[in-house]
Amino acid sequence: MSSGSGESIHFWQTPPLAGVELLSARYIEQRFVPHVHDGFVIGMIVSGAQRYRYRGADHLAPSGTLVLINPDEVHTGSKGHDQGWLYRAFYPQNARLESLLQELDIVTSATPSFSDTLYRDNDLVAGFYHLHRVLENGGQALEQQTLWREMTLALFSRHAKVRAALEAGREPRAIARAKELLMTHLAEPPSLEALAQSVNLSPFHFARCFRKATGLPPHAWLMQQRISRARALLREGCLPLAVATQLGFADQSHLSRQFKKVYGVGPRAYRDAGSESPLAKGR
Repeated sequence: MSSGSGESIHFWQTPPLAGVELLSARYIEQRFVPHVHDGFVIGMIVSGAQRYRYRGADHLAPSGTLVLINPDEVHTGSKGHDQGWLYRAFYPQNARLESLLQELDIVTSATPSFSDTLYRDNDLVAGFYHLHRVLENGGQALEQQTLWREMTLALFSRHAKVRAALEAGREPRAIARAKELLMTHLAEPPSLEALAQSVNLSPFHFARCFRKATGLPPHAWLMQQRISRARALLREGCLPLAVATQLGFADQSHLSRQFKKVYGVGPRAYRDAGSESPLAKGR
């Protein structure tokens, strides 16, 4: 949604992360009166700057900062720059967050809270921004659910002083079974939660064990297998569009971007080069 003033607001939820509301907005003249949220606010200033009052103090959040608001704490909001501020935020419901903290084996006597509100944490800002774009662009459930868990753990362990999760085990049988399931469903993989349930592990424990065993989170490992299969199909002469459709890429350009990241050349150029080889001509 946009207005003639240049402001725009996109507010949505994505089914794989039910219970997490999402906002992408450009505010210029918007002024938020003192108000509270019943859950946490995890926000990022993408460009411009925001002024807000929180816990009796005035704050200026410039581009590249992380803004954290605890539940039920009064705050305001207005522009801190002539051009306003471009903002992305997560609003997880308390029940969703409490369930996740239990899953991460982080048990506390009270709900964790952030002692500060404004952080310059480049890794977290970049990670949450990437996650927000994945959720906006309709990434697969496996990727959405894995990234959300990884980023939530990183945020709360760094800035809410919760203890780190226990070291992941190896679980070789579960990992082997999960690989089989992913290879069988390259185009339409199960969600992280469904995959973990199939091997009798909690989603976060499974994701950490999988990364420990393979060096990659499940969605990244799956992408490597897709790209490898795409390479084989292209060598057989399949057209890039057909390959993208068969293997579950969003579209041909998605295949091209991912393929080039690994092989340094686009799929069409790779296919054409293979068709010009002496072996291909001799077939």
